[in-house]
Amino acid sequence: MPTTRDYYEVLGIDKSADAEEIKRAYRRMAMKYHPDRNPGDEEAEAKFKEAAEAYEVLSDDQKKQVYDQYGHEGLRGRGGPAGHDFSRMNVEDIFSMFNDIFGGGGGGFGGQGRGRRGGVPRGYDLETEVSLTLKEVLTGCDRDVEFTRLDVCGTCSGSGGKPGSDPITCTTCGGQGVVIQTGLGGMFRMQTTCPACQGKRQIIKEKCVDCKGKGRVPKERKLTVKIPAGIREGQAVRVQREGEPPAPEMSPDGSGIYGDLHVVVRVKEHDLFRRDGDHLVVELPITFTQAALGAHLEVPTLDEPASVIIPKGSQHGDVFRIQSAGLPNLRSQRRGDIILVASIEVPKKLNEKQEKLLRDFAETEDEHSILPETHGFWKKIRSMLGA
Repeated sequence: MPTTRDYYEVLGIDKSADAEEIKRAYRRMAMKYHPDRNPGDEEAEAKFKEAAEAYEVLSDDQKKQVYDQYGHEGLRGRGGPAGHDFSRMNVEDIFSMFNDIFGGGGGGFGGQGRGRRGGVPRGYDLETEVSLTLKEVLTGCDRDVEFTRLDVCGTCSGSGGKPGSDPITCTTCGGQGVVIQTGLGGMFRMQTTCPACQGKRQIIKEKCVDCKGKGRVPKERKLTVKIPAGIREGQAVRVQREGEPPAPEMSPDGSGIYGDLHVVVRVKEHDLFRRDGDHLVVELPITFTQAALGAHLEVPTLDEPASVIIPKGSQHGDVFRIQSAGLPNLRSQRRGDIILVASIEVPKKLNEKQEKLLRDFAETEDEHSILPETHGFWKKIRSMLGA
């Protein structure tokens, strides 16, 4: 059955997400809910299929455009998938999706899953998140992270069997690890992994009491990760070899290459500043007298307060810059600017003296003292009225 949930919600992304963000979100979901990592968990399997369906649509520019405009009904009405169907995808897409999960090198998350690198078995990559303030983005920081990974069982050394016991040859496949199925009167033969031993060729009769025969047990890990200055929302710090060991069927004792840990950064919203790349944007409220007469103001930054000069005759929306007071670039470490956008505030209440002064000022206004934009507007009005 196709999902009825919003595809962006399924992958946990915004509609503004680009292709790389969509791919990264799918990988995260696929690694978390893949059936091989959640045997017998129907809910995880359903979420895996749901994520695959969402990725199939959002990773295709044409399908994504139709979905953004018409939703699920638009896809069904235009021959789109009424559910995730791998038969509708080309071979390259299928292998690309599975390589994302099981390995195959390349990419920011290359080698994920139970892949091999140079003939050496490799374990799953893992992912966790940390939350930073803009101040921590400015300076960089060390952050303690805690996560759980499956590790080799110390009791059975990854064999899954009770210490001192021996496994027996699988009677279903005769120790071959595969079974042959035939169809259409013997015209077709298909070789598949043995369902009894899962390709291990042996069956454990006396299981290890600690890992219940799986060869792996969950273990808590604590690390201190260095977060570089200038990192952005959604970027990740990779900690090599802190993922999981190779799967038991590839390396029972865990020998081979451990996967990596990806620490994904989330940046908290700031009360004052809005981030724009390496720049920080802030609305600067000024009075109409400061705008008209000019002013010398002190404004906050993520460091020390800085001074900014407001020229005479400044207008609402004018932009001022404090150079090199923004965030550092992740690569060059050169800092961006603080961008101040003028917001002229008009007082809602005036005392008697203030009102008199303004009325006196209004009486001095004439066609020559009116601002160019105002003068141009009323000139157009008079022209439309035939005046």
